Amino acid sequence: MDISRDFLQPGQIVSLEYSDRNLYAEVIQFVVSRQLCWVRPLFMVTLIQESPLITDLRDASDLLWPANLFRPALDTEVITFLSQVLAKEPKTEPDSAAKQQLNQFIHQLWQAYQEGLGIRD
Repeated sequence: MDISRDFLQPGQIVSLEYSDRNLYAEVIQFVVSRQLCWVRPLFMVTLIQESPLITDLRDASDLLWPANLFRPALDTEVITFLSQVLAKEPKTEPDSAAKQQLNQFIHQLWQAYQEGLGIRD
C-alpha cells in the first residue's frame, strides 16, 4: 500500500499494532521521500481479558518508523484511552518501566517486520 501525503498529517493520532498491543502516537511529520513517519508516542494499550492495560508513554522518545505500518486511529477508540492518560498528572521523572515496554514492543515488531510475518505492507 502506498501512503499518500494526505494519509498522515501532523497532529493526527495513529496506531501501530502488533500481537496484543497497540501503540498510539501523534504524527509529527511524514517523510514523503523515504515513506517514514516521525511520531511521538502517547500511550500503549495491552489487551488483556479483564480490561485493557494503558501505559502512558508521553515522556518516551520519538520514533521514525515505516509509514505503511501505521493506520489512522479512530476517534472512538482513542478518546476513552486518551482521557484516562490525560487525567493523570505528568510524572516528574521518566517511567523506565514504560520505556522498557515500548522498547520491547518496537523490537518485537521490527523483528516480525524483517521476517515478513504477516505485517501489513
